[in-house]
Formats: sequence, structure tokens, C-alpha cells
Amino acid sequence: MTFEDSWDTKSRTGGRALSHEEARVRDTAGLPYAVVYRVPGREVPLGVRMVAWQAGALDSWAYDEHGRRTAEAELQMRTDEGRLLVRRLLVRRYPDGRTGEFDVHCPRTAVELSADGTARISHQPEGMRGDSLEVQLTVADEHLWTARPCFDDWPALPVTDTLPNWVAAELAAAERAPAESGRRREPSRLLGSTDFDRAFRPGTRIGGVRVLEAVDYGSVRVPSGVLAVDCPQSGDEEPRITVAVPPGTYPVKAASVEVADRGYGPYEELVAVRLQVSDAPVAAWEMALGPGDDTLRLHAGAAFGFGTDAAMGAFGDAATWQHLRELLERAHRPDSPWADRIAGTEAGAHLDGGGLGADMAVFHTGGDGVHPVWVGRSATGEVVCVVVETGLDLDLDA
Repeated sequence: MTFEDSWDTKSRTGGRALSHEEARVRDTAGLPYAVVYRVPGREVPLGVRMVAWQAGALDSWAYDEHGRRTAEAELQMRTDEGRLLVRRLLVRRYPDGRTGEFDVHCPRTAVELSADGTARISHQPEGMRGDSLEVQLTVADEHLWTARPCFDDWPALPVTDTLPNWVAAELAAAERAPAESGRRREPSRLLGSTDFDRAFRPGTRIGGVRVLEAVDYGSVRVPSGVLAVDCPQSGDEEPRITVAVPPGTYPVKAASVEVADRGYGPYEELVAVRLQVSDAPVAAWEMALGPGDDTLRLHAGAAFGFGTDAAMGAFGDAATWQHLRELLERAHRPDSPWADRIAGTEAGAHLDGGGLGADMAVFHTGGDGVHPVWVGRSATGEVVCVVVETGLDLDLDA
């Protein structure tokens, strides 16, 4: 067992090493530190606890030999400093050594608990693409709380990769009688039922508005085979959303609708932007996820996406994303020698990346906030198109 002053779950690395006495001092002062459990001959730790008593938090992770998190736990210290609320548990099952940590096919179970005694169990035996068995119930205090450990009272492992007995019992009962009170099956929140193709059919009426002719954005070269979707003015080094596509050049179009305004007359509003990968029909729409996105954390009707406080988004090549952003910024400067690289459109702009071998299509989003990205897949699972919801909230299923 060793001590670190921090822990990065993504890279599985700690910060500065702490002596036993330094860790004890930090524990007493409530400052954050990590307890790392290792075994000889294994590079990846067995588990880690991240302790931060001032923040009233204790987070734990267990790892398998491939460095994947098999279990996570979030504990919170409330008004009673002698005990901790078991706020959340998550257990993953990996079918083989090649399956990624956040692979959408990975079976998992999450348990969320509240101090009032309510618990929600979400069980996805087929991963994020499959249905979720949801169980809501009231549980005893013994399942909600655990004693706050003293500095030298850490158990051998931070968390186990098995569910508590009461959770396993509830799931077994729910499988036998799924229709009883507090139990239900929910369709995958990763998969959407919206037909985004309707927004690109001129003349179609959706929710009382008329779809106009789509605006051609030109094409975007994606030589790396990884499409980036994000706000081009984001401060992050990496794009928020990436989608694997065959390397190639793909057309981009923007869909608008005509909205009737009795006070000022009709006006146009951008509702979606689409990058077309192939001409195959879309058999299913799937939400694109960013790093760490987990549909178990989504509330009904919510979606992940990329955020913007500049009311814009963009398609580009992930490998040259930073270079494209820098070129875009330089091209917008007065008297820039790269100004001719930008072509304005009704819905945004197209940046010719020139020697980069990649381009960027920048579009308006109609406002700040989070904008979902949807991947249209064929019946065999290949990417057909990538669509961003940009503006007016339309019921495309209507």
C-alpha cells in the first residue's frame, strides 16, 4: 500500500508520493490524498481510494489486470462525521481482455442511493445498447451507511467487483417478476427514436413548421478516419466528441425550417447539420459519447453532447483538430493571408485546411449549452451519417 497526493483515473497514475506520516497529516487536516493498493509483479494497481474529508468525499476504484475499472464507489460524509453515505456503486463485467473500459457492449450495474432510504438499481446485461432493468425501492439504513474509517483502518481493497447481496437479490427477484411495482424495463438511452432524415426533406412539415432546402456546406476531408465534433473555440486540447469513419471526404449540409411569426413575419432557423458518410439507409440512431459519458447517469429525455458558450460547433479531422482551430483563428484576423481559406455560408463557414489535408465546417448552434451528436448507422452497424442538433426543438417523430 502506498500514498499519493492525487490520482488520475484515466491514466491510472498518481501525483507526488507521500510518506505514511505525510498521508496521516493530510487525513487529519482533511486534505485530499490517495491510498493505492498494489501487488508485486503487476503494474496496474488492484484498487485506489481517493480521500478528501474537507469535501466530505471518498471515491474508490478497483482495477483488473488490463487497467480497466471493474468497480467504482462514491461515498459522502453528511452531518454525522462518523459515518458515510454509500451514494453510488458501479460494477462492470468485461466479456474478454480486448473490450474497452467504456465499450457500449460492456454489461454493468449501477446503484444510486439517497439518505432518505430510496435506492435505484440500473442493470444493463447487454451494455448501453441494450435495455435497462430499473428497480426502485426503499432500503434499510444498514445498506445506506458505512462507518468512516480511521487512517489505519483501511480494508485490504477499496472496493470489490461484486454487488452487495441485497442488490443481487433484488435483481434476481426483478428478473422473475419484472412487472411488479418499482420494477420496469427501459429502452436504451444510447439509441434514439428520432428520424433526423426528416429535417433534410424539403417541404416536410414538422410540428407546424416547413422544412426548407438544405444548405450545402461543401466537403470535409477526414484523412485520419476519426471525425471530431466540438465547438471550435473550446479551450480543451482534444475534441469533445469523436466518431470513427472510413478515411475520406464527406459532404456537409445544414437543415433549416421556416417558422411563422405573427408579429414579425416568417423567419428561417437552423435545426440540424449533417455530415454524410454513405448513401445507405439509416437503420438506427445512436448518441455519440465523449470521454467518460455514461448513459446510466442520464435522466430521462437528456442527452450528452459537446458544450459551447460561443453558439457554434464544427466538424473536422480529429488528428489535425488543433491545427485547424489555429488556422481558423488566423484566417479571421484582419488582412490575414489565410482569409481566402474561409467561405461563408448561410449557416456558418467552411475552412479549407489546404496542406493540412483536412478541413473544418463551422456552424451556428442557435445558442449556448450542450448540443447532442447523433450517429446514423446502417443495418450492419456502419456509420451512414453524423448529425448535430443545433436549434429549434422539433418533435421529428411527430
